[in-house]
Amino acid sequence: MFISTKKLSCLTVFLLIVNFAMAQDSKINTIQYSSFDTYPVYLKDDLGVSYTANKTTIRLWSPNVVETKINLYKKGDGGEVFLTKNLDYDSTTGVWEIVLDGNYHNTYYTLQVKYTNGNWSKEMPDPYAKGVGVNGNRGLIFDPKLTDPKNWNTDKQPLLKSASDIILYEAHVRDFSIDPSSGIKNKGKFLGLTEKNTKNAFGEATGLDHLQELGITHLHLLPVFDYKSVDESQLDKKQYNWGYDPQNYNSLEGSYSTNPFDGLVRIKEYKQMILALHEAKIRLIMDVVYNHTSSTDIFDQLVPGYYYRSWPNGKRSDATACGNEFASDRIMARQFMLESLKYWVKEYHVDGFRFDLMAVHDIETMNIISKELKKLDKTIFLYGEGWTAGDSPLPIEKRALKNNVKKLNDIAVFSDDIRDGVKGHWANVTEKGFVSGNPNYKEVIQFGIVASTNHPQIKYDSKRGYAQFPYSDSPTKVIGYVSCHDNNTLYDKLKIANPKATEKELVQMDKLANTIILTSQSIPFLHNGVEMKRSKMGVENSYNAPDSINKIDWNWKHENAALVQYYENLIALRKKHPAFKMPTEKMIQEHLEFLTLDSPLLVGYTLKNHANGDSWKNIRVYFNGDEKDSKQPIKGNWKMICNGEIINQKGILNIKNQIITIPSRSAVILYQD
Repeated sequence: MFISTKKLSCLTVFLLIVNFAMAQDSKINTIQYSSFDTYPVYLKDDLGVSYTANKTTIRLWSPNVVETKINLYKKGDGGEVFLTKNLDYDSTTGVWEIVLDGNYHNTYYTLQVKYTNGNWSKEMPDPYAKGVGVNGNRGLIFDPKLTDPKNWNTDKQPLLKSASDIILYEAHVRDFSIDPSSGIKNKGKFLGLTEKNTKNAFGEATGLDHLQELGITHLHLLPVFDYKSVDESQLDKKQYNWGYDPQNYNSLEGSYSTNPFDGLVRIKEYKQMILALHEAKIRLIMDVVYNHTSSTDIFDQLVPGYYYRSWPNGKRSDATACGNEFASDRIMARQFMLESLKYWVKEYHVDGFRFDLMAVHDIETMNIISKELKKLDKTIFLYGEGWTAGDSPLPIEKRALKNNVKKLNDIAVFSDDIRDGVKGHWANVTEKGFVSGNPNYKEVIQFGIVASTNHPQIKYDSKRGYAQFPYSDSPTKVIGYVSCHDNNTLYDKLKIANPKATEKELVQMDKLANTIILTSQSIPFLHNGVEMKRSKMGVENSYNAPDSINKIDWNWKHENAALVQYYENLIALRKKHPAFKMPTEKMIQEHLEFLTLDSPLLVGYTLKNHANGDSWKNIRVYFNGDEKDSKQPIKGNWKMICNGEIINQKGILNIKNQIITIPSRSAVILYQD
């Protein structure tokens, strides 16, 4: 039979249209891709569950699987599937989608995909799941408005005029309240951070009230997203973890709620916590761990291979030392991070993020994140660890490393320079730092004081392990600290490195250490309990140690009342005087002048000419790391406000053209009107 060319062309067009329509809306995907770079992408913000009272839409981006289905459950664990349906595939976007008509609030679900070999995946929540059941094995469909506490719509962020005003304070939800001495009812829970008028055995403020007394501006909580290591169904058993083993990035950890079996409870209680913090004039920093997952099943089961980096030979890379690393430089992995962070800001009013092993992420992704989050909240604060735990296929020049911080926009990095300079190397627990009499760290201390920026009086040395070059171009891009959850507490490190020191001497070193931090130009960061000599009994890595090691004993506050008062006054001094928090490198260069002092254990500098608009014309600061007192001449009329023992902004002693004593292992601060 003869067919004309015209008829053949029409038939071809018809078949193409039919095939295109089938590809656009089909329950089977027959397209296979040669590489991840050829995958279609989807950059809208509606992946995962989109709920309304009339219908729920679920979307999964997974271009290289054959089939996808959803299973619905009435509970977060146990019970039978009451509905299973296949999702439709759109080959132009790589997205599987289903619309469930009706109200599915408080319904649990899992997704499964069929691979090209014909096998089905495990049942998993989708990667974007915003709610989960006990232990995070099933996702939750819910109406977010029904999780809002009273007054949520009128929640107001505490005022923040400048990033330089920030004082960070790191804590773990469980550590903070689990000990009976906390006087807190909801021990180890989000709600523990909402309680007021709580007291220790001596009637002194604990919990939220203590944070207000201390004067910090931002509370940094260790991971609160849903993590793997704690079995939420058996909370009567002794279990503990810091939470750096992510399971569901957009959902909350159930062990911190009063009922982990009800997926709505953790959401309500976390919002209550944030509301209470904001009412107390404290902002919240969320610790996020996008660099690795607790198991590769988190992404691989539903989206095989895409979200993890590999070496050219196909072997999975591991710059995190946790078995895998997230491929932030791939466009949909970048999109996942961005949408996840935006969700926490919009739904939970989170005020900032700390990025674990941030250098595993690429600079481009981090800068896009900063730009987009600043559109939502110009005062949001971002910072992270500017290092990796191993090598990565991501080129060094593209990593969000400490040494690349000038390439990062409005993102800060932790300074291991000042940390180790003050107390000694983190990995060599017996090494002393400047505050313990190590004469090799003077330049490093000065480098830390100017927040790793360029200063004409600093002698940079590429041969040193620290302070090799001015890697920062802004003081607000550097976090100054001496202790955090990692490694030994400050008190334990000082005690190990100085086994013959008396308690009085250890307290002097403690005071000096964080006086350096809180008077330096970087953003200061304090570890929960440092103000009351927190000890973990010498346990260096307490990530899964029991409460007896990790808890905050609130009776320490009474035992170390003078030290607590010193910290409160030190924080108040920084908050009151803008000279200690100049916002630009240029201002530091113009207003901070180091004194020429021969001793390698004596640092001195002047903040001059009403630095940053300070009411005090000149401020003189001395740090003496020696075991001996130091005598220094001082010209003119000065008022001493810190003598190493106490801080009093009204003045301790008037000085006029005389020789003053800088006590051993102490700071002295004076000012001129």
